Amino acid sequence: MLRYLTAGESHGQALVVIMEGLPAGLEITVEEIQAEMARRRLGYGRGPRQKFEQDEITLVGGVRHGRTLGSPLAIEIKNSEWFRSDKWHEEMSPAPGVTKDPLTSVRPGHADLVGMQKYGFTDARDVLERASARETAARVAAGAVAKKLLSHLGVSVISHVVQMGAAKVIDGARPTPADLAAVDADEVRCFDAAASAAMIEEVRAAGKDGDSLGGVVEVLGYGVPVGLGSHVHWDRKIDAALAQAVMSIQAIKGVEIGEGFEVAGRRGSVAHDAIVWDATLNDGRGDYRRTSALAGGTEGGITTGELLVVRAAMKPLATLNRPTLPTVDVVTKESTVSFKERTDVTAVPAAGVVAETMVALVLATEAQRKFGGDSISEFVRNAESFRATLP
Repeated sequence: MLRYLTAGESHGQALVVIMEGLPAGLEITVEEIQAEMARRRLGYGRGPRQKFEQDEITLVGGVRHGRTLGSPLAIEIKNSEWFRSDKWHEEMSPAPGVTKDPLTSVRPGHADLVGMQKYGFTDARDVLERASARETAARVAAGAVAKKLLSHLGVSVISHVVQMGAAKVIDGARPTPADLAAVDADEVRCFDAAASAAMIEEVRAAGKDGDSLGGVVEVLGYGVPVGLGSHVHWDRKIDAALAQAVMSIQAIKGVEIGEGFEVAGRRGSVAHDAIVWDATLNDGRGDYRRTSALAGGTEGGITTGELLVVRAAMKPLATLNRPTLPTVDVVTKESTVSFKERTDVTAVPAAGVVAETMVALVLATEAQRKFGGDSISEFVRNAESFRATLP
């Protein structure tokens, strides 16, 4: 099985990710990972950090001559801000010492206060540095590798923004993998030009007020094979794994598979995807297909082979450029407003890229569980053998 673990703090020296369970022979390069991570910095409304944070990547282990070895893959992502400023050398030093200016005015909606209470800290920075969404850079690095693995099965995972503040996509058009470059070229990563313009205005208005903005992203999985996940145990259901993975992203407060919330208000006769036999598929051998995507590509906790659809709702960021959120100083217990840490007006476009990552990691994990294989050729051969039995 594929496993991964991240480490590191937002303003620390580096982020690190270790991936275990990758088959040998998977071709991967620093440039491929960097290209995926550059997409995480996209989006109108991002803060200044995105302009100089270049995500310098080093493949520390598990790769030789551009191919995985079957051993754990270790990726280091240097924090360029650490090297730009002596401030963080002192603030985030691993050596014994104390900070000169502890953060004590905790932010509503952030992990600050509950993290301090849970771990017994007196400085919010002991919590916020790890709770920061900067950690998702390590996830995206892992996701780049997961996507490369899935590509050998013909699977593509992409995303687009469907809501920003009050502005929404109305027509429901969905991009295909061929449209991804156009989505990424849009200022808010929206596939609908009219909705994109409305979203940009929403961001501008919030930015002018020193406020933040949330939204909804949709992740689409094309070419996902039948049979990932299982109906037999609660923790093997693909829906459950996807929901947990996407909900784990910082500031995500809601996850939906397919038209989950929409069909909740329908009668059963119009709430399910009809199944038909299509004799034209599989080079004339025929195959089953669904006539709609209400279930989002899963049934009974198992992928159906149809388009996978996962949506994630991101709340407005808890750090504001014009701090106005009422809070308390944990030392004096006096009322105050939350402190300002450099922030974005919105990170919804980037959240789509991170959500792609989490969906790809779940699919890659379940594909490894289903098909196995110590080498990439064995992994692909096993998947092809299974697919050949289906019709």
